[in-house]
Amino acid sequence: MIKLFIEDNYEYKRGQKLMKISTKGRYAVRLMLDIVQHSNGGNVSIKDISKRQNISLKYLEQIVNMLSKAGFLKSQRGSQGGYKLTRRPEEYTIGDILRVTEGGMAPVSCLEDEENQCSRVSQCPTIAFWTELYNMINDYLDGTTIASLADRAQDGNDDFCCYI
Repeated sequence: MIKLFIEDNYEYKRGQKLMKISTKGRYAVRLMLDIVQHSNGGNVSIKDISKRQNISLKYLEQIVNMLSKAGFLKSQRGSQGGYKLTRRPEEYTIGDILRVTEGGMAPVSCLEDEENQCSRVSQCPTIAFWTELYNMINDYLDGTTIASLADRAQDGNDDFCCYI
């Protein structure tokens, strides 16, 4: 069983270095989920998100900017202003969101590019393992949508620490 913890930076636990998603990635997922839960078809104020999620307004603005540039959010100014999704929640995977904030999700650097650039790839005894792990990570992240997280949260199952 591979443990994928969605927390801050890398951390050593019992001598092991754990792969983790940055706060930017985690907060982007929380922001998108908050918009789904509170939009009711309208815009959601970033100040309200900041208060509900206990995330700094400045930090959220940086994340909103990244997600807006990626075409995930649109903004509206004015008294009824705020942010809304550009697509239905079912069309956003966690993988999509994390790739905007984190870049690639490759567990090793040799898998970061479309074509493996490692000079040892043809004789690497571990490349198959790393490729399988990478595929598992992508399959899990791309198989989970913001809509499914919203459904889980609504059902009271908001334990988003996952084990694959």
